[in-house]
Amino acid sequence: MTPSSIDPAALSRAFSLPTRVYWEDTDAGGVVYHAQYLAFLERARTEWMRAQGHGQETLRLEHDLVFAVRAMRIDFRKPARLDDALLATVSLRQCRRASLVVAQSILRDGELLLDAEVRIAALDASTFRPRAIPEPLYQALNRLVEPGADPE
Repeated sequence: MTPSSIDPAALSRAFSLPTRVYWEDTDAGGVVYHAQYLAFLERARTEWMRAQGHGQETLRLEHDLVFAVRAMRIDFRKPARLDDALLATVSLRQCRRASLVVAQSILRDGELLLDAEVRIAALDASTFRPRAIPEPLYQALNRLVEPGADPE
């Protein structure tokens, strides 16, 4: 993969969420403010979980489980600008007993603007202490780990 593009085969396997850059997402120069990328990534992860049948509220109410970002590595490669149509992607790289590692990217017309590795902890919704992912969910998530990704 070149620094400014992404492997088309990997993109076709990844979940993707279209989004548009609005005025509120930008600085005075019309460039996306760096912190706003976190919101784009969060929305994509949330919609990815919802697409798997595991919305955030369902996880909290039925399993007393929440997922929280523990660490994130972000490479800002090129800026997004006002009115850009973007695609935020999500690929599951690892599913451990109490954590996930997710690869994400933001693209504009197939051009890589940002890539990130997000480490996510499974927490008890009542106490916010680490906990194991419930077995049925753990099994379902493990089936989504991208081929060639690091095993648990």
